[in-house]
Amino acid sequence: MAETFTCPVCGYPGLSEPARFPGGGSSYDYCLSCGFQFGFTDDAEGYTYESWRARWISRGMPWEFIDIEPAPPGWDPQRQLDDLLRNGAPS
Repeated sequence: MAETFTCPVCGYPGLSEPARFPGGGSSYDYCLSCGFQFGFTDDAEGYTYESWRARWISRGMPWEFIDIEPAPPGWDPQRQLDDLLRNGAPS
């Protein structure tokens, strides 16, 4: 099974790469849950993880990429967000 990483925005544990690499570069990967693209949404559009998280929450925490991949069975955005906030964002 391939290693997965946690989204530092919404807590989704299914990223295929870390949001940022140890040297600081972005993965340019998308989070299927909240829609954040690391290296674009932050670096080019100026959103912080916190501001995008607030935007996602205000929209009802939807699964953003339903047309690409359906949400996993049992997906619970509130639980993943609670876990993130309780445990802290991954580095």
